[in-house]
Amino acid sequence: MKKAIVIGATSGIGKELAKLLANDNYKVGLTGRRTELLKELKKEKPNSYLIKSFDVTDTKITIEKLEELTTELGGLDLLIISSGTGNINEDLDFKVENQTINTNVIGFTCIIDWSFNYFKNQKFGHIVAISSIGGLRGSRQAPAYNATKAYQINYLEGLRQKATKLKKSIFITDIRPGLVDTEMAKGEGLFWVMPVEKTAKQIYKAIINKKKIAYVTKRWKIIATILKVIPRVLYEKM
Repeated sequence: MKKAIVIGATSGIGKELAKLLANDNYKVGLTGRRTELLKELKKEKPNSYLIKSFDVTDTKITIEKLEELTTELGGLDLLIISSGTGNINEDLDFKVENQTINTNVIGFTCIIDWSFNYFKNQKFGHIVAISSIGGLRGSRQAPAYNATKAYQINYLEGLRQKATKLKKSIFITDIRPGLVDTEMAKGEGLFWVMPVEKTAKQIYKAIINKKKIAYVTKRWKIIATILKVIPRVLYEKM
């Protein structure tokens, strides 16, 4: 039986991916801040899930809990980082920006470094991170969110390069969702908001195929292509 950990499994994409993994005969470690929600999910398949509650911004506790969970699982083949935060912040309230940076940069880096080193030592493993199409360009409405997602995209590319140099079977998958019907979808005039179940199924397919980069749902690849080619002088006026 393969073993996986899902960081941020209390709701949304993380929760749906945990269910897909359990249905595919994985033993799954669930993490999140909201203990009661983790317990509710565990009740659905008590023999498939183990739970650990922690906040990813507490890096010391995060590493301790990851090591405990991996030991209890009896190993680790796959780690999915689905935790993240972001808010509309046109007034540039630093408290909002700081929370986003602490979660999406500090917490993310702590987890991904730990998992990469774990897989490096065992000579195989698969890291999956949910970044965002927002990481492709800046945002006047949510500057820290888009900037932190750009950091994640760049960091994942660096790890993919590192894994290639090491010549070990370590796979790095960067999942770049568009708008998904979760708590993260904020703002007015949203379009192409995708159901979380459909999104999770496409992500899981990308995981199985060990994709390096995947846009979900697939139609968001069109938006990604447009974003990349919009001239800076026009984008700054949007």
